[in-house]
Amino acid sequence: MSNAGTIRAGIGGWTFEPWEGTFYPDDLPKKRQLEYASRKLPTIEVNGTYYGTQKPATFAKWAVEVPDGFTFSLKGNRFVTNRKVLAEAGESLSRFLGSGITELGDRLGPILWQFAPTKKFDPEDFEAFLKLLPEKQDGVPLRHVLEVRHPSFVTPEFPALARKYRVAICYAHHFTYPEIADVTADFVYARLQRGQDSIPTAYALADLDAWAERAKVWAAGGMPGDLPLADETVKIEAKPRDVFVYFIHEGKVRAPQAAQALMERVG
Repeated sequence: MSNAGTIRAGIGGWTFEPWEGTFYPDDLPKKRQLEYASRKLPTIEVNGTYYGTQKPATFAKWAVEVPDGFTFSLKGNRFVTNRKVLAEAGESLSRFLGSGITELGDRLGPILWQFAPTKKFDPEDFEAFLKLLPEKQDGVPLRHVLEVRHPSFVTPEFPALARKYRVAICYAHHFTYPEIADVTADFVYARLQRGQDSIPTAYALADLDAWAERAKVWAAGGMPGDLPLADETVKIEAKPRDVFVYFIHEGKVRAPQAAQALMERVG
């Protein structure tokens, strides 16, 4: 597509036993799984960074194992977001951002800050959290994404805050969590979580066709007309935006095939 951002579709992590023999060749050593996956897909969302701190050497190792143009999205550490008062997250945030993530260099994609389903929208405290998010770390530009999972965030005040601080709202296609498709940054981040292992591509082919078209709309600078918004009155600037789409959670066994199928449709 001309005058459009780059669309990248990927998966969560690269170590998952059911992928051995279904996505990975039977004889592929585990230590080469990232190398293989990164040449079949343009992006991977790393879940391990949510649960524990990685070492700079680990990030550096990942960076050299993937090809040019590949992007890692990282889940921000849980100690940053799983707290009653978000304004007090500064120390944990600095510790995570200083853990070596910039060793990824130009392979570093968005950082996903995931909040518990019980975390309600407190405008004052949430803005205090957004003020903590830096635009750069060690000279490397940072892009931030918010995945909220409580219905209290479905209010125009939430996307207004996100736009003010130029952070993206994760669009989550989930059975339980609220769907908020408002575009609030210069990129779009979506997590498609309603797949099924019984479908060879996790999502039915017709559904993948629809998601491919939505991704193209996002990349061209628009908002799909069939997804729910927290604020339907705002008109966004029509400019090219990079788009990150992850097949994750439900239907994980077939997530690699889903991502590959989506890339075929947007190529």
